[in-house]
Amino acid sequence: MIYFLIALLIVIICIFCYYENNKLDITEYQINADSINELITIAHLSDLHSKPAKNVLTALQKIKPDVIFITGDYINDKASRKGKMLEYAEKLCGLCPVYYITGNHERRLESFEELMQELHEAGFHVLLNELEAENINNNKLAILGLDEDQANFDDYKARKNGTFEYKDMRPYFEALNDAEGFKIVLSHFPENFAAVEENNYSRYDFDLQLSGHAHGGQFILPFIGPVFSPGQGLFPKYAKGSFGSRPKLIVSRGIGNAEFPLRLFNHPEINVITLNKPQ
Repeated sequence: MIYFLIALLIVIICIFCYYENNKLDITEYQINADSINELITIAHLSDLHSKPAKNVLTALQKIKPDVIFITGDYINDKASRKGKMLEYAEKLCGLCPVYYITGNHERRLESFEELMQELHEAGFHVLLNELEAENINNNKLAILGLDEDQANFDDYKARKNGTFEYKDMRPYFEALNDAEGFKIVLSHFPENFAAVEENNYSRYDFDLQLSGHAHGGQFILPFIGPVFSPGQGLFPKYAKGSFGSRPKLIVSRGIGNAEFPLRLFNHPEINVITLNKPQ
């Protein structure tokens, strides 16, 4: 009897872990702005970590977004399932335009340049510190994609020692300042929005920053919240949800996992952001 109960407990734990890692949440946001003429639906994905999630694709087919933004770590630093992720990229691009930036995992790859070319050929708009204009539903969008390249293992050590120097992204934001339309910044690292004392992004003139990286804090504990994020440490502030008004930061909890294989009370997430003119 004891062995049966142990086996049953193991099965229950496995089912629970699978559910926590794969149950997909849709989080909705609405932003009204004078620069928007007609409604736009944005789908924001992040941190797939080489997980070609079928439920994400199915959900996107129902959502029917006008544009998809992917904020880094699409493929992990082992380049696992690269072929499947390139096929998955083509499927995403079959739904609508897809804009993509790098995360720390892609930047660790020796085949980085090759991967960027392959994602471009699959249909992604690959933005490496680049500004691109898009016209969607009679709306002008100015999209700045940042390639911050700031989270290899040496960078983590420098942060711990207090010697890390953040890059000055001012020239890219100055270019964005001169652009027309609703201004969007894609940045893998949410803490760069306001947590960084110097060179934080919230001081610039734009509408919306989309970020990932924090995985929702990996565990979200009742009455405590997110537990840990690389770059922010314990109990990170910028791990999920939205912050500010204009500019506004929206952080994705991500889709996949990196080195740590389990989420807890922190399901994979698609952010669906509706842009509309003021009512």
